[in-house]
Amino acid sequence: VLFRSRINPAADKLGKLRLCNVYDWTSGFFPGTLWYAYELTGNDSLKTEAVKYTNQLNPVRYYGGTHDLGFMVNCSYGNARRLAPNDTIAAVMTETADNLYKRYNDSIGCIRSWDFGAWNFPVIIDNMMNLELLFAATRLSGDSTFYKVAVSHVDRTMKEQYRPDGSCYHVVDYSMKDGSVRNRHTAQGYAHESAWSRGQAWGIYGLTLCYRETGDRKYLDQALKAVRFMFNHKNTPEDLVFYWDMDAPNIPNDYRDASAAACIASALYEISTVDVPEPQTYKAYADRIMESLASPTYRAELGTNGNFLLMHCVGSIPHNGEIDV
Repeated sequence: VLFRSRINPAADKLGKLRLCNVYDWTSGFFPGTLWYAYELTGNDSLKTEAVKYTNQLNPVRYYGGTHDLGFMVNCSYGNARRLAPNDTIAAVMTETADNLYKRYNDSIGCIRSWDFGAWNFPVIIDNMMNLELLFAATRLSGDSTFYKVAVSHVDRTMKEQYRPDGSCYHVVDYSMKDGSVRNRHTAQGYAHESAWSRGQAWGIYGLTLCYRETGDRKYLDQALKAVRFMFNHKNTPEDLVFYWDMDAPNIPNDYRDASAAACIASALYEISTVDVPEPQTYKAYADRIMESLASPTYRAELGTNGNFLLMHCVGSIPHNGEIDV
């Protein structure tokens, strides 16, 4: 299965295409991309491939070993339901959402992220992206439990994970004993108090989708505050393709993260369509990001870069994984 994994950094250095199985957090991205390509072109051969690779993720509906189920199933089956609905898709998405729900702790009010490490109950900002699947599951099943869990998670995240300046922590570790915060850390950023750029992107996109799904203005207000943090920061680069961490030690000669920029651009396009002052400003920021990503600086030439579109992404510098790939 031609999915890309963030594991085995040595392969990046050798320029080899790496494969991953369906349980990798990125497994939904390739079928999701095929669905978007079909939507853009109407090419039925792309639809055939999208169906093929989406169906290969069917075993994920029985898997509960990660919080990344939204990444995996909403990107694939979620887009399939939107563009080529059939009777089986709702069951796959609802069953998967139920496994995500089982990672929820009522006393903490959040969905557990990781099952490894010395954490007690870790919640990472990335988890905001998976809430979209829960909202979809309520629409598909009529069960409001999924909706309520998503709202609980975003509310606790806003309270504990965001700083006053609009930036966010990567990891909040909660106590299983009493639900209190044990610590606020980073795993992939430069430092515990720094702003890891892809984490900022996860948060901005996640808050935007929570506003879309609930209509609660507080989520949009927090998203806008996070956007202002990123674009008003002293280390925001001219081309708006952010450094891997806004406080990275070697700026301006440090690594960029094109994936963080792309994710933020997606959120900005959605923000530009809702009731905000000067919506064209957010579209203009997104357009500038896309112009940069489409330039030779970031867009790979055809047949290079393992046939992946974007260059200069960063997985985890602290773990020496996927650096500038």
